[in-house]
Amino acid sequence: MDSFAVSVSSGLILPEIRFKKAIIIAFSLAFFQGLMPLIGWLAGFGFQEYVKPVDHWVAFILLAFLGLKMIWESTKKEEDRTSTNPLEAKVLVAMSLATSIDALIVGMSLAFVQSSDVSIWRKILIPILIIGTITFIVSMLGILFGKKVGNRFGKRMEMLGGVVLLFIGLRILIEHLWL
Repeated sequence: MDSFAVSVSSGLILPEIRFKKAIIIAFSLAFFQGLMPLIGWLAGFGFQEYVKPVDHWVAFILLAFLGLKMIWESTKKEEDRTSTNPLEAKVLVAMSLATSIDALIVGMSLAFVQSSDVSIWRKILIPILIIGTITFIVSMLGILFGKKVGNRFGKRMEMLGGVVLLFIGLRILIEHLWL
């Protein structure tokens, strides 16, 4: 769902985005969603104790920064705007990382709950292929939705996209700190 929300925001920011560019965003989100469980699975329990205490802060800071920047840019006059570009490498990596940090912990969890007689294919490769494929599809749909809505509502939707990213970051933080 986080990848979907980020994708909607990307479609809002880039209402003229074409299919090939949308694939770049969706692939990046899907790649990180699939990669992080694999890294977590490989790292195992020893790494989990170090990442778990701060994963929510990292996700919150990245999403809050992107969201606040989008909100700020949406309030500027058109000629003064330097809108966040989700296709810019550092923004794309930040979005992808922020939405996939929890997947690292999921991968670590998979390493502990599966029995040793299950093949590596069933242990981790099938789950990461499913996670990546679903993330890609959902992200493409999110970009399309954001693009359609963005064409109609312009700057207000960019502000809404920023608010959505900010709230996703807050939700992650609140879930980890108080729930």
